Amino acid sequence: MNPRTRQVIALLLATVTTGLIAGVFGDWAVTIMPGLHETDDRTFVGAFQALDRAIYNTPFMLTFTGALVFNGVAALVHLRGEDRSPLPWVASAFGLYLAAFVITMAVNVPLNEAIAAAGGPAGVADPAAVRDAFDETRWTSWHVVRTIATTAAFACLAWALVLHGRVTAADPRTRRGRDAGRSPAGR
Repeated sequence: MNPRTRQVIALLLATVTTGLIAGVFGDWAVTIMPGLHETDDRTFVGAFQALDRAIYNTPFMLTFTGALVFNGVAALVHLRGEDRSPLPWVASAFGLYLAAFVITMAVNVPLNEAIAAAGGPAGVADPAAVRDAFDETRWTSWHVVRTIATTAAFACLAWALVLHGRVTAADPRTRRGRDAGRSPAGR
């Protein structure tokens, strides 16, 4: 496999996985958390616990961790490649996604674990105290930060794909294959 093919495959995998996570985070930011905010305490605790349990599934976890890995791989293959024009964008995407990953592990997951430890909503004696201890404002504020970071990472990767495509299209080695069947007048 030639280096450009490795670059575009790594970029595509990083872009798709990062885009999927940006979409999940965006959905939580603009629909799920605002909707939950309007519910009573018992409903909030029960619904958040159910959503948190549901998100721990293989496809989500592979996408969430895969995005970090694929961003790193994309940065490495561009670091070693002939054309490095996408590298600043790929490196920025990696840094942004890494920041979102760290926020998730340092802020959101511990808060998720704390609300999960309170027990099921039916067995919670004081759902208002559980909701207050969860610190919905802190969770949501940091979630917005990671949503912005993953969305910006996705945009950086999309631009890196554009740059990669421009260089590939301008490379005479790749033009020969595309122009092989055309007449000189059609070029």
